[in-house]
Amino acid sequence: MQDLPALLTPDFGLLFWMLLAFTVVFVILKKWGFPVILKAVEDRKQFIDESLKNAREANEKLANIQAECETLLKQAHDQQAQILKDASDTRSKMIQQAKDEAILEGKKMIEDARNAIHTERENALRSIRSQVATLSVQIAEKILQQQLQNPSQQEQLIDQILQDIKE
Repeated sequence: MQDLPALLTPDFGLLFWMLLAFTVVFVILKKWGFPVILKAVEDRKQFIDESLKNAREANEKLANIQAECETLLKQAHDQQAQILKDASDTRSKMIQQAKDEAILEGKKMIEDARNAIHTERENALRSIRSQVATLSVQIAEKILQQQLQNPSQQEQLIDQILQDIKE
């Protein structure tokens, strides 16, 4: 055992000095080193805990935002459907109103045409009656002129007319 190096088989003096150096280093580390290391570890732990907490809050906010987005999207779809329905209803109403107006306008035009036809018919009948009356008077005048050339026939006709008027 004599050939082994001194570190592997330390004697009592080496062990004492090693133990003394270890104790001094340990005391220095305990006084100034370990608190700094423990504080750094604790700070790191708090940072990790806060980061996890912030990540959870961010995930919750993201979930809330996604839910709000879905709600808003659903509302937008509902509004779009309502707008399309309203537009369709408005279009249908406008078409129906245009049809009704066209029908009323057509009826009015037909009535105006009927009135114009009736007026024209009445005017034509009046004109025909007037012409017939004029022609009748002219024919009667010519007939009377030929028949009543003698005075006795004229007197007889006048008497007959007066009798017809009295009755």
